[in-house]
Amino acid sequence: MKIICVIPAWNEAKHIIKVINQVKAVVDDVIVIDDHSADNTFELAKSAGAFVLRHPINRGQGASLQTGTDKALKMGADIIVHFDADDQFAATEIIDVVAPIIKNEADIVFGSRFLGKKSNLPFSKKYIILPLGRLLNHILGAHTSDPQSGFRAYTKEVANSFRIENNGMAHCSEILIKLSHSHWRIKEVPITVTYHEYGQKFSGGFRILKDLFISKLGQ
Repeated sequence: MKIICVIPAWNEAKHIIKVINQVKAVVDDVIVIDDHSADNTFELAKSAGAFVLRHPINRGQGASLQTGTDKALKMGADIIVHFDADDQFAATEIIDVVAPIIKNEADIVFGSRFLGKKSNLPFSKKYIILPLGRLLNHILGAHTSDPQSGFRAYTKEVANSFRIENNGMAHCSEILIKLSHSHWRIKEVPITVTYHEYGQKFSGGFRILKDLFISKLGQ
């Protein structure tokens, strides 16, 4: 099976080479979508050997993931992995995330920070944003332990079955809700997340919830 990792990146010059090098060791190809960075993320990603696309304007992480997923399908991906550019995820755990798909036990696998492995979650994420996200997703019919994890993998068939429409911060919930309402087999696996900076304020988390509410009201 051909495994392609899609990495959205915006102003990630600090981490992008390290992340690409680590991911390349466990997948067949790496696609980086530079979301119109103001730094040299694009050049660094190319120098590290990734296939790099660049948005002409800043469109948001959800749009970047869809751009990268479309390209991965054109490149013949059997499994598509979504992975962050900020060096918070462990690249070696891609093996764990794709394993249930390779074993034909799942069509979609979500990484979860709440299934046994230790992650240094900021207070706002652990005690405010994540509980609110879980409650909202539960109301909307999604029942996983980590509603805002950006580490996931799914088959090409799953990728062809839907599109990410929320360009902003609520894309994680959009993906989770859409796939939870489908016939696909879903599994969670534990992942480790290491936060190097505690940059997301309360406003960032509540913006996720606002974007999700707006997207649901528009349906």
